[in-house]
Amino acid sequence: MRKLPGLIGLSLLCISPVSAYHDYSGGPIVVNGGELGAEDGLALMQHYGVIPAGNYWYDPVSGFWGTSGGPAAGQIMAGLNLGGPLAVNASGGGTGIFVNGREIHPQEYLALAQMYGSVVPGRYWMNAQLIGGFEGGPAIFNLNAVSSYAGSGSNGGSGGGYNVNNYGGSLMSDGSCSGYLHPGGASVMTGNC
Repeated sequence: MRKLPGLIGLSLLCISPVSAYHDYSGGPIVVNGGELGAEDGLALMQHYGVIPAGNYWYDPVSGFWGTSGGPAAGQIMAGLNLGGPLAVNASGGGTGIFVNGREIHPQEYLALAQMYGSVVPGRYWMNAQLIGGFEGGPAIFNLNAVSSYAGSGSNGGSGGGYNVNNYGGSLMSDGSCSGYLHPGGASVMTGNC
């Protein structure tokens, strides 16, 4: 990705007043179906560099973003008011797993399945710290903790297992069998147990 050279690039963008932000090629930046305004585009440019023209989705709760129809490509600050509302099919979907209203892309599903052994279809919330749970329920997972633990090999095996406990319950996996234990006594096991 090319970047505009410092102040020269910024001054080129500010030569004439515009109602919408366009990248260095003059193309529009569309986020969640809405074209970015000049003020938002310039603010993003100052923090993240020039954004190529294109169609993007952005989850204001988690800060995850990607190209329309694609998987999450990265994370920026959460809570930004960019474009329109996040669409259910922003990533193409097809997985039955919804995070903050967006049906995740199959590549995201595969990444989660590698971390957890399997993933239960359903509707989840997740914040910018990668902590989440079922919609309307308490936190039951922390992707940062799971990915750190799974990658460390601290379970004595290949690094595919984990055990995460918090006030919302316990998640565990040995890489082939996964489970959730609710503090009230309910449990769910899935995979090759």
